[in-house]
Amino acid sequence: QVQLMESGGGSVLAGGSLRLSCNATKYTYGVYHMAWFRQAPGKEREGVAGTSIADSLTHYATFVQGRFTISRDAAKNILYLDMSNIKSDDTAMYYCAAGSRRSLRQSELLFATSYTYWGQGTQVTVSP
Repeated sequence: QVQLMESGGGSVLAGGSLRLSCNATKYTYGVYHMAWFRQAPGKEREGVAGTSIADSLTHYATFVQGRFTISRDAAKNILYLDMSNIKSDDTAMYYCAAGSRRSLRQSELLFATSYTYWGQGTQVTVSP
């Protein structure tokens, strides 16, 4: 089974930077895509950034493109979300996800239905 554990969240000043980590344990064949999602109180869960494992292609939500970077350390089996120029609207619980579908369209990288495994989330709170 794939187990995901997020870390790195906390309070950050607007305009600041933060690195979120997703430690994927017991990772085996069958995971083809990974992504970061977020959910703010009273709002739907939304895709932030996704990546395909085989070719490392990435796709970003328009509201974070140019500010956030998704990457994976294959040796350490960790997925990262590097957040810069953080805005107040970035306040949310951030979740790591892993999917077992072999092929996804670029847009589907940001669809929650594309993923099977989910972490418990790490809270990011942006302070003015």
